Amino acid sequence: MHHEKRTFEFYALAAFFALFVLFLYGPLSAILILSFQGPDGGLTFPLNGVSTHWFANLFERQAVGDFGGSFRRSFTLGLLVMATTVTVSLLAGLAFRRRFRGGTALFYLSIASLVVPSIIVSLGIGVLFSQLGLQPTWFTSAFGAHLTWTLPFGVLIMFAVFNRFSPVYEEAARDLGATSWQTFAHVVLPIILPSLIGVGLFGFTLSYDEFARTLLTAGTFNTLPLEIYGMTTNVTTPVLYALGTVTTLFSFLVILATLGIILGLARRRGRAAA
Repeated sequence: MHHEKRTFEFYALAAFFALFVLFLYGPLSAILILSFQGPDGGLTFPLNGVSTHWFANLFERQAVGDFGGSFRRSFTLGLLVMATTVTVSLLAGLAFRRRFRGGTALFYLSIASLVVPSIIVSLGIGVLFSQLGLQPTWFTSAFGAHLTWTLPFGVLIMFAVFNRFSPVYEEAARDLGATSWQTFAHVVLPIILPSLIGVGLFGFTLSYDEFARTLLTAGTFNTLPLEIYGMTTNVTTPVLYALGTVTTLFSFLVILATLGIILGLARRRGRAAA
């Protein structure tokens, strides 16, 4: 059997990919291992025994840090941002299917925040709230700051989806007597639903992990990224690693659940087509 000879480009790409995986998962692996440090262990290797002590410590009252409260705030904020991003991105995608006066300018304005440094956006929103005499909070000013990050991505994704969307299906539905709402609900929405779920997941993860745009807009109470950052200068036990492990596993579970939903929808659509 003839085997094709590997080229230099293949090995170069393989080496680059190996380095990428190392830089991506190496630190996560170290945090995962150190989170199982023994009760008397420290923040560095070697392990002083193996235990789940620091995971249990997460649920105890801490001298520094508010794990539960910061997680609830980040989770709630992520859900709010996700719902808003999906809704606005869908409406924008539908609106831009037709040309209208000022559409090009509106498009560039909607994605302009992607090229503005995140800390400048955070500073600007914080200053604006102060000038208006309003107290910045995680569910008002931080919510708006996160939308300046998630909405452009959501809009761009929906533009790509509708750019590939054939109007033939809608025309067939209208020819059969369906109203505009019935056409959207029973034809358009089921086709684009996996993409909408992807937009929702993207919006949630961008918000859940966002640090810079939250720094000057969260007000008195921290979100989880701010809490973790604050703890790095105050916490001297592996409980910080345990928190990192739990939040990372939570993120992976969200991704797996979303992929399961998307694949389930795809299989159901395939059975319906058959």
